[in-house]
Amino acid sequence: MDYQKNYQKWVTDPRLPEECKKSLLAIEGDEKEYRFGGELEFGTAGMRGIIGCGMNMMNCFTVMRATQGLSMYIKTLPEEALTRGVVISYDTRRNSRLFAEKAASVLAKNGIKAYLFGDVHPVPMLSYAVRYLHTVAGIMITASHNPKEYNGYKVYGEDGAQMSPEATAIVVKYIGEIDDYLSVTGDPESPLIVPVPKEVDETYISELSKLTLSKEAVSQCGKDLKLVYTPVHGSGYVPVMTILKKLGINVTVVEEQTVKDTEFSTVKVPNPEFKETLSMGIALAEKIKADVVFGTDPDSDRLGVAVKNDEGEFVALSGNQVGILLLDYILTRLKEENALPENAAVVKSFVSTGMAKAICEEFGVALFETPVGFKFIGEKIKQWEQDGSHTFVFGFEESCGYLRGTHARDKDAVVASMLCAEMVCYYTYIGKTVYGRLLEIYRKYGYVLDKNISVQYSGLNAMKEMNAVVNALKTVKTEKFGSFAVEAVRDYSNDVRIARDGTRTPLNIPKCNCVYYELEGGSFVCVRPSGTEPKLKIYYSIRAKDESTAAEEMNACKEDAEKLLASLK
Repeated sequence: MDYQKNYQKWVTDPRLPEECKKSLLAIEGDEKEYRFGGELEFGTAGMRGIIGCGMNMMNCFTVMRATQGLSMYIKTLPEEALTRGVVISYDTRRNSRLFAEKAASVLAKNGIKAYLFGDVHPVPMLSYAVRYLHTVAGIMITASHNPKEYNGYKVYGEDGAQMSPEATAIVVKYIGEIDDYLSVTGDPESPLIVPVPKEVDETYISELSKLTLSKEAVSQCGKDLKLVYTPVHGSGYVPVMTILKKLGINVTVVEEQTVKDTEFSTVKVPNPEFKETLSMGIALAEKIKADVVFGTDPDSDRLGVAVKNDEGEFVALSGNQVGILLLDYILTRLKEENALPENAAVVKSFVSTGMAKAICEEFGVALFETPVGFKFIGEKIKQWEQDGSHTFVFGFEESCGYLRGTHARDKDAVVASMLCAEMVCYYTYIGKTVYGRLLEIYRKYGYVLDKNISVQYSGLNAMKEMNAVVNALKTVKTEKFGSFAVEAVRDYSNDVRIARDGTRTPLNIPKCNCVYYELEGGSFVCVRPSGTEPKLKIYYSIRAKDESTAAEEMNACKEDAEKLLASLK
């Protein structure tokens, strides 16, 4: 792609706003090539990129072009799809409201009804709104937990899950037919742009209320619970506070972080997976002697949790630890209430902790694995609703994403906040702590140490370079990591599991470019490129007799993995 030609085409176009032209005239060299040497990729997770002027950036032109492609797809559907419309939400990031308005205007110009939220709303509420309003699609303007310089555009299908690969491919085809980025126009004054009805918010909270599992414990302990919550300047503030107050749970918020700050100025990155992001919440919790700290990311689909350990110090739980705690709690309470379905099923991404298998086996519950991406969990829910083979009870990903209920088809930090809060109440009610229960789980099922490392890439060819590394791994025979022998290798791009003896069996799972090493004793190492950031991710799940042994084995596995990856460069 001739980036110089593309650059000149933009800066000389009279339709380009003067402020954009000035910004482009100020760039040079590598920056010019980055912005115009490629196009912002639109995949099954939509598109995500740095905000700025250019073809490979998030801006009004790339948003409107993508929406025009979506509109062209919708117009191939039965005519009632246009009146069913599309619902649009957005978070607190730079230009999120502007991009949402631009998307609505393009839909309207194409004769498609556009429901637009009047204020920021999280991902799960967008997913819920698609289902509640029976729209044909949904658009969420967000870059989730990415740094402040990013924004993104996610598309949802009529079931409330992220759009299927098949439908996405058609949308991408239509987007690709639009060579002139500046040619797409909208109709911002169209009567087809309407506000989302207020009952969407009200019924969403009502649906979550039906999912409570420990009403007596919450009634007895909720008012005395000391819980600190931070929305980290994001969209979770109103819904999370609403559901916790509805349940009667005492909450103290980090006031400085309730501000809708596009710069996320109080944190390095707005990602609750990191303890540093919860630091203000933990400081407040120590000051008021609180029991637990919650934090949600900008689009409130991820929940970070910190609890006190046996020494009274706050420790940030990993997404895997919160996942197994919630899984254990949900299955325990359903069983205690004789409400656990006979065909109950749990879904997790295959990079999430192997501990889930042991817990599900203990309760006689089926466990299914999917590729990374909550849309695959949403697909399982849809499949089971259609064939009745299983009843979904819980889904999670190690990246702090959880879902109970079928009100939404994406990870939901609002319902996760509710469940975690009542879980704290439940263990308080029976004379335990959440941290104490985590240790009990380890004693019962064996210790598992989970960790993921990200290797940062940059430039136009970042995705190509990451995929090349993963492809190269498939050509190298690896016998062991640390002291663990490799029992099998899963090549998810070719849908095959290759055992140590050479036996090949199909995985029967949606394809993705990923190499997964099954290690003896239930441990694993997995390598995959991120679908939303220029990062190569390496996941480790190490089973051992205790924490110190697991840490030693983890270090040995990491050393071997690093040597292996270095040999491929």
